This record gives sequence, C-alpha cells and structure tokens, in this order.
Amino acid sequence: MDQIEKQIRDQLASHKVLIYIKGTPDMPMCGFSARSVQALKSCGKEFAFVNILENPEVRERLKVISNWPTYPQLYLNGELIGGCDIITELQTTGELQQLIDQAFQNKSVG
Repeated sequence: MDQIEKQIRDQLASHKVLIYIKGTPDMPMCGFSARSVQALKSCGKEFAFVNILENPEVRERLKVISNWPTYPQLYLNGELIGGCDIITELQTTGELQQLIDQAFQNKSVG
C-alpha cells in the first residue's frame, strides 16, 4: 500500500460520515457536490469532507479503490454509499437520515 492509498484508508477509518467532493460544503465547485452536501446537511449530523480538487492524487486513486468513477462519493463508516443520484434518492425516501443515524450509533469507525 502506497502513501496515497494509506491516506485514503486513514480518512475513511477516521470519520463516521465522509464525503469526497469538489470544493467545500460552504463553497461546492459543482452542482452534484452542492446537492449532495445539501442532502447531508438536511440530516442534521456532522460530516467530514475531502476536497478532491486540492489533491489530484487522492482524486485519481480513490476512483480505483472504490471502483466508482465519479464524484461526489459518500462513505458511512468506511463503506461506499454512492454518488449524488444515490444520495438524493436516499434523502427523498428518508433512508439517508436512517443510514446516517445508524452510522453514529456504531461504536467504532471502519
């Protein structure tokens, strides 16, 4: 495992709710990131983020690790949930809130 992969795995292990986005939650740099962040904010729980525009090596490597070619990518307790379409669908059905609540109920991360 190289340094970039270790960095990604450490990020995933350190946060119950983590989203890889273009930009930041306060200043998303694409519509998909903006919609995904809005869905997460609506759940009322803290979440961490990684701005993939600041680290192109993480941006490229995560696509390989996750086998998911696009961003954003949402992870709960280290498990890939999906991208914008999945996040907004889960929000619409109420499942996103349930999944995030469950992530916070788990004792450990990763």
